Amino acid sequence: MSAQHGALFLVPVSLGDTACSHILPHEVQAITRRLRHFVVENAKTARTELKRLEHPGPLRDIDIQVLPEKDAPSALDALLAPALQGHDIGLMSEAGCPAVADPGARLVARAHALGIEVRPLVGPSSILLALMASGLNGQSFAFNGYLPVSEAERDGRIRQLEDESRRLQRTQIFIETPYRNERLFDALLANCRPATRLCVARELTTNNEWVTSTSIADWRQKPRPELARRPTLFLILAS
Repeated sequence: MSAQHGALFLVPVSLGDTACSHILPHEVQAITRRLRHFVVENAKTARTELKRLEHPGPLRDIDIQVLPEKDAPSALDALLAPALQGHDIGLMSEAGCPAVADPGARLVARAHALGIEVRPLVGPSSILLALMASGLNGQSFAFNGYLPVSEAERDGRIRQLEDESRRLQRTQIFIETPYRNERLFDALLANCRPATRLCVARELTTNNEWVTSTSIADWRQKPRPELARRPTLFLILAS
């Protein structure tokens, strides 16, 4: 890395409305407050988060650039230009850790290619928090993102992930658009075997945080959890 280059800091964002002081380490907050250049997933969300962090600079004077939908090398180079000029940059997603189940990985890769130092900052990852709280296998796990929207394809994918989990003793982690959470929950109960364990982790780090982990057979006997329009992760581990 050139000594004249700035660094690309991967800035975590709170997962809910919990005070930043309860979620982000003091050093992370201090680093974020001194940055004047940001590349973000959503400008409005980023400004809200910077306000919550009590960023000292007038928000209108902070350079906030939005990640393009198509990461052409020329567009990425333009976003990283401040770092090449000696200024540090912060990369922020809408929630959680940038480039983990969120956009930004290509910007990070381009920073490496250009010799820009990349520095990940400690913060909340809903994926790891859910895995920690699940009681499922934390030695072998896979994050699978979103399942197919089509009912037939989704059900087939669930059975495929369950079979893989059984063969490899691997925890399978996935998410859904919040308004489809209940449909995914019903599909898991319909397609997974009774002994398979399912963890539902809802609204992590918020005042409404709720995590329950038990077998599909037990879930079928319980009242349905309230999942509609609430950020939720689903984890399964087959026997």
